Amino acid sequence: MHERVYNVLFLCTGNTARSILAESILRKEGAGRFNAFSAGSQPKGVVNPYALRTLEAFGYPTNDFRSKSWDEFAGADAPRMDFIFTVCDSAAGESCPVWPGHPSTAHWGIEDPAAVQGADIDKLRAFSEAFRYMRNRIAAFVALPIRGLDKLALDARLRDIGALEGASEKAAP
Repeated sequence: MHERVYNVLFLCTGNTARSILAESILRKEGAGRFNAFSAGSQPKGVVNPYALRTLEAFGYPTNDFRSKSWDEFAGADAPRMDFIFTVCDSAAGESCPVWPGHPSTAHWGIEDPAAVQGADIDKLRAFSEAFRYMRNRIAAFVALPIRGLDKLALDARLRDIGALEGASEKAAP
């Protein structure tokens, strides 16, 4: 029996760092089981170069990424999402579009590595830490027995994942 492939959308405000990290990580870790997408409420139009450097350093895909609006995923011709995760506190507080099909949602906020000021090494360290926190969340997500959980149990597990180590203040329980 062929298992269903789930569509997952990671949302952030600018779609330059955390959501890009998440999309790349899920592309690799969930290959064949999940289609990963990312978008922003106010996309900056460019992917943060530190995000790409971090992904490359850890052996994750860096191709085909662009900073895009979540409007691309709200239209009738967009892929129907099964899961939507906000990864920054700003996006979690915004009024999101109405997503067709009522996907499961959760907030998986982590601090913004792009906000770190200072030397190159400090920025790379922040991105590496954000990558690690996001990879841990995605590892827990792909390990879930999705088909074996009812919606309430699944939603509770998704919220628990958002509270793992590195959770931003809004994401903490």
